[in-house]
Amino acid sequence: MLVVIVALLVVPVAAALICLRAPAAAAQAATAASGIACFGLVLALVPAASRRDLTYLSSYLRVDAISVVFLLATGFLYACVAVYSVGYLASGRHDPGFARYSRRFYAGLNLFAWSMLAAPMMSSLALLWVAIEVTTVLSALLIAIEDTDGAAEAAWKYVLIASAGLGLALLATIFAYYAGAQVLGQSYNLAFGPLLHVAGQLPRAPVRLAFGLAVLGFGTKMGLFPVHTWLPDAHSEAPTPVSALLSGSLLAVSFYAILRYYQVAVATLGPRFPRNVLLVFGVASVLLAALYLLEQRDYKRMLGYSSIEHMGILAIGVSFGAPLALAGVLLHVLAHAAAKGNAFMGAGVIVRKFSTKQVAAVSGGLDLLPWSGPFFLLSVLALGALPPFGIFRSEFEIVQGGLRSGGNVASVILVVLITVAFLGLAASINRMLLMPRAAPVPRLVSAGGVGGPGSPVSRLPEPATAAGAASAPGPASAPGPARAGSQAPEPPALTRGEPSAWMVVPVAAGLLALLVLGVHPPADLTQLLARAVHLLTGAA
Repeated sequence: MLVVIVALLVVPVAAALICLRAPAAAAQAATAASGIACFGLVLALVPAASRRDLTYLSSYLRVDAISVVFLLATGFLYACVAVYSVGYLASGRHDPGFARYSRRFYAGLNLFAWSMLAAPMMSSLALLWVAIEVTTVLSALLIAIEDTDGAAEAAWKYVLIASAGLGLALLATIFAYYAGAQVLGQSYNLAFGPLLHVAGQLPRAPVRLAFGLAVLGFGTKMGLFPVHTWLPDAHSEAPTPVSALLSGSLLAVSFYAILRYYQVAVATLGPRFPRNVLLVFGVASVLLAALYLLEQRDYKRMLGYSSIEHMGILAIGVSFGAPLALAGVLLHVLAHAAAKGNAFMGAGVIVRKFSTKQVAAVSGGLDLLPWSGPFFLLSVLALGALPPFGIFRSEFEIVQGGLRSGGNVASVILVVLITVAFLGLAASINRMLLMPRAAPVPRLVSAGGVGGPGSPVSRLPEPATAAGAASAPGPASAPGPARAGSQAPEPPALTRGEPSAWMVVPVAAGLLALLVLGVHPPADLTQLLARAVHLLTGAA
C-alpha cells in the first residue's frame, strides 16, 4: 500500500509540472489521466483500510478508514472535474492568451487536488494544519484566476477570512500539543495515533480549548455559521471546475480535521461537550442556508449556500453520536461530493449556454440542453434528498440515528430546515429549467464577465440592476474599460444542443454514483464505512 499512497502524492504534482510546459492538448490529457488514475489509486486503498490502519514513512503518513472516505470524495471529484475541464475551456481555445491561461488553470487544478489528497493522509495534527493551509493558498489563486474585479474581491475575502480561521486552528494545534506533552513528554510530535491512545489521561481544559478553537478555525474553511461569509462569493466567482472542488472536496477536508479533534475530545471529555458544540454550529448553519436559499438570484451563489446547508447537516449528524447517524454522515460526505460536483458542473453548462449566472435570465433549460438540462435537474433533486439518490439515504440515516439517540427536537428541526432549503432550490430550478423561454431581448453586459481582461474564457454578462443600470464594454474597435450604461447588441437566438460532450459525461458518472450510493452501496464501501464508524465511536 505504500506504493499506492506515494503515487497519490506524486501523480498530481507530475501532472501539474507537465501542464506548466506542455501544449494545451497535452495539459488536458495529463490532467484527465491524473484525475482518473488518482481515483483508481484511492479505490485500491479501500479493502486494506477496511481491515487496518496504515502508517508509513516514520509515521508521517497515516491512512485509516476515515481518511479513505474523504480520499474517495476528493478522488472521484478530481476525476470528474479533470474530464469536465476539457469541455469547459474548449470555447476559448482560439482566443489570444489561451495557451498561457490553460497552463495556469490545469497546473493549479492538479496542485489543488494534490493538496486535498494529501491532507487526510497526514499522520499528525501539525501536518494536517499545514496541508489545509496549502489548500487555502492554491484555491485562492484559482478563485482569482479569471482576473476580474469580482474574482479578485472574492479571493481576497476568502484569504482574509480563511487565514483568520486557520490562525485559530493553529492555536488549537498548540493546545493539543500542550495536552499531549503533559502525558507523552516534550518530545511529542503531535502524531494523532499516540494522542488518541492516551486521550483518557489528557488534561481536560486544554483539550476543551483545542476542540472549540478547531471547530471555529477549521469551521471557517468548512463554511459553518458565522464564519461562512467567504463561501458564496468564492463559489460564484471561481471557474466552475474549481467551484465543484471547493464545495465537494475542500469543505469536506476541513470537516475531516474537525473529526480528528472530535475523536480526541470525546475520549477525553466525554460526548456531551463536543456534541453540543457541533449541534449549535450545525443548526445555525442549516438555518441560515435555508433562509438564504429562498431568495437567491445567482444560481452559483445558490449552490454555495446549499453547501453551507450540507456542512451543517454533517455537524448535526456527528452531534447525534449514534453509530447509524455517523454512518449517515460519512455516506453524506461521499454523496454530497457527487451531487454538488454534478450541480456545479451542470451550472457551468448553463453559464456557457445562456451567458449569465442570474436565475431570472435563464429559462427553457430542459428544451435547450437535451442532456445537461435533465442531468442538472436530477442533480438538484439529489441535493434535495429525493430518493433513490445517495443523499436521501444518508440524511435518512442521520435523522434515524438522531431519533434513536434521543435527539428528537434536533431531528425535527433538521427535517424542517432541509425541507425549507429544498423549496428554495426547487423554486429557482423550476424557473430556469421548466419555464418556457421567451424571445431574446437586448441585454446590458459588464466589462469583465468571468474571463477578465485577456482571459480566453468566454465572458459572462451580468444583468442590469433593478434600475436598469449596468456597465458594458466599449465598441469592438476600441478595447479597454467599459463605458457605463452602453447597450450590447441583441444576442443571437439560442439553439438546442450541448456546448461540449466533455461537460456531459462526468455529470452522468456522478448521477450513476449517486444511484449506487442510494440504492445499493458496494460491499467494500459498506465495510469501509462500518470500520470508520467504529473508529469514531471507539473513542467514546
